[in-house]
Parts: sequence; structure tokens; C-alpha cells
Amino acid sequence: MAKIVGRYGNDRQHWVGDGFPVRSLFSYNDLGAHVSPFLLLDYAGPHMFAPTSERRGVGKHPHRGFETVTIVYDGEVEHRDSAGNGGVIGPGDVQWMTAAGGIIHEEYHSPGFARTGGPFRMVQLWVNLPAKDKMAPAGYQGILKADIPIVTLPKDAGTARIIAGDYQGSTGPARTFTPINVWDLSLSAGADLNLDLPEGHTAMIVVLTGHVTIAESQTAGEAEMVLFGRDGGKIAIRADGDAKLLVLTGEPIDEPIVGYGPFVMNSEAEIRQAAEDFNSGRFVSAAT
Repeated sequence: MAKIVGRYGNDRQHWVGDGFPVRSLFSYNDLGAHVSPFLLLDYAGPHMFAPTSERRGVGKHPHRGFETVTIVYDGEVEHRDSAGNGGVIGPGDVQWMTAAGGIIHEEYHSPGFARTGGPFRMVQLWVNLPAKDKMAPAGYQGILKADIPIVTLPKDAGTARIIAGDYQGSTGPARTFTPINVWDLSLSAGADLNLDLPEGHTAMIVVLTGHVTIAESQTAGEAEMVLFGRDGGKIAIRADGDAKLLVLTGEPIDEPIVGYGPFVMNSEAEIRQAAEDFNSGRFVSAAT
């Protein structure tokens, strides 16, 4: 059986702009290389927004050195960036943005969702890039719900959406720089599921809704993450009620992690260069 390293969570919510009430469930600032290649995960919501004619979200801001993965469960998010990419994603859709050498972007509720209001819930995951790819051209993948394969889990336990990587012969549509699995699971109450974790991968389960018991001893509820050792092996999950989980595994990047706000590089000198490039206008201004 896979070894459980620990359970992590955060009951303190903070606002990113005026559109994203988030709880940071883990961060490289606290766990460092233990979560590599992942850097952090923010869980926004659940929150009920009233209708408005204002733009809710966060305005133009830079990133360099990593990728952001946004998964929407309720509501709609609109993205625009300085590479000319943009789009709106709704429930079940994913935006996979590669900041790499540098990008300026903005994220708002879509105009349609702002007008109607309603429930809002999403996840944003930061994924590190290896040193050789940190200055690669910026990129964007808009992945629609219809493009994500769904696998029926054994014994009617529920379903798994394969966003990235492979599971039971299904391959997710996301293109990644290093080997990563992102599986979006919906489990039925009382379901029992055994998962095989890849040997050598960082692996974690993030509980988004509901409550689960892992390996008959470790419990986890909404907005909690369980981290496993890298020896691989099986994990037994029991859903104590209907539950939604993210399963994240990835090959660790064995390189220094130096971050400052929106920049994650390998050295202090590279962070200073990123700030200088941004302040000097060498990051292209975002489209208006």
C-alpha cells in the first residue's frame, strides 16, 4: 500500500481580486520539493455571487516559469492574455496556461455569469516547469468538457475524467512538459476504489466535496489534501458520501525552486531578471 505522508488543508479564505474567494490547500512555500512538480493549489468557492453589471475577477498581472491549470465546476471564467489567447470556460471545462518565458493575463467572471450570478466553484493548480523550459514560448490550451474522456470506475464506484496523463487506457487531452496525471473523480456514496499510484511520482488526493477514508485509517473532507510517498503502490479509498476528488501525480523536478509572487524560477538572479523584464515592459502588454 502507498505510504501516507500527511494531510493538509486551510480553513482561511482570502480574495484574489474581487471574483475569487480562495483557500490555498498547499504551496511550495510550505512543502517545497515534497509536492514537486506541483507548486500550489487554490480552491475557489463554493460561493454564491449576486448578479452585477461590474467585472468581477483579477486584472492584468504577470507570470513566468510555470503553468496554471484552471478547472471550473460552477460558474464561468473568462481568460485573456498578452499572447493573444482567450476564451470562456464553464462547468467541466479547463484552461491550461503555460506562462513559461513570460505572459500577462487577466481572469474575470464571464459577462454572462456576472449578469445572472449564481454558484461559483473552481480550482487553480500551479505546475512547475523544468529549467530547460522555463523560458519557452507562452502557450494556452482551452480544453472543453466534451474533449475530456470519462472512465467508468469498477463496481459502479463513479467516474473519472482524465484531464492529463493516462488511466485505464484513456489519455487526457492536456499537453504537459513532464509526466503528470490529473484525474477528476466523482465517487458515489459508499463506493470503494483502489488506485495504483505510479512509482517515483509525487501523488496526492484533493477532496473538493464530501468525505473519504483512505487506507481504512486516514480521513479527509472538503478542502483537504492527502499526500503520499513516492514508492508507488495501491491506495484504497472509501467514499463516506458522494464525493468529488482530484488525483494528482507527477514526476518530481529535482531542481531548486525560488519563487517571488507571480514568478517561479531556479535562482534569485532569475527572479530579479523576471522583475526587471516585467518592469521594463519586456513582457508584452495584455490585449484590452
